[in-house]
Amino acid sequence: MNAAPDAPTRLMILRHAPLAVPGLAGRRDVSADCSDRARLDWAARMLSQATQVWASPALRCRQTAQALGLSPDYHPALWEQDFGAWEEPGAAIPDLGPLPPETLAEARPPGGESFLDMAARVQALLERARGTTAIIAHAGTVRAALALAVGPAALSFLVAPLSLTVLTRSPGGWAVEAVNRVAP
Repeated sequence: MNAAPDAPTRLMILRHAPLAVPGLAGRRDVSADCSDRARLDWAARMLSQATQVWASPALRCRQTAQALGLSPDYHPALWEQDFGAWEEPGAAIPDLGPLPPETLAEARPPGGESFLDMAARVQALLERARGTTAIIAHAGTVRAALALAVGPAALSFLVAPLSLTVLTRSPGGWAVEAVNRVAP
């Protein structure tokens, strides 16, 4: 059931469970560690009020959704940022130095996409959400959503695994209700 187009929209975005093997995953389809039952139960309770559930089709998001007992609609637009060559085995992420958020948002890894590229694809989908939408996705997806309210400064946010970020949209625009909320 979808809410009326003029009703407030609430996005409840959960970052997937921790990676089974730490590192930069980006577009690599890596597994999640869904062993923390207490944190997963908390997340399931938080997302239970959603009228629809969406997720990235990445393996780590599918595994997290399954561990939460959810059957989401999968949307490729929710995939993490493509870090191109930086995702290759043994690659090191270069130190880009102290860049203002606007410049960092434009930086494009070799063979990858910039934050602005990724945010444009994510935000186009988020703008179609109605009612309360639970989303299981990535840190980059969370930052793209936050950018709806705060612009490129969203790159300043750290996003923990299994943390919940909540945004609301009213006729006045997007507002941030919570960022990086984790199980007590």
